[in-house]
Parts: sequence; structure tokens; C-alpha cells
Amino acid sequence: MVARTERDDATWYQCEQCGLMFDDRSDAEQHEEHCDAEDPSYIQ
Repeated sequence: MVARTERDDATWYQCEQCGLMFDDRSDAEQHEEHCDAEDPSYIQ
């Protein structure tokens, strides 16, 4: 489930598995479906 957050006068959607944030809910949901949260391919 994607978490909704208000930050910097904008709405963000956060992957609850890895914490990555998106400005578009559908992007966040699509990411979360494929997220393994164990070894992210991006640098935080």
C-alpha cells in the first residue's frame, strides 16, 4: 500500500517497502508492485 505524504506544499506518494517517493500515485503503485525492498537499484 502506498503512503500519502504532504511535503513542500506538494503531495507525495511513498513506497512503504523501500521508502522511495513519487509525485504520481500510479507511478508509486506500479513501483511498489515490483519492489523487493532488499537491494534497491538506486542510491539513496
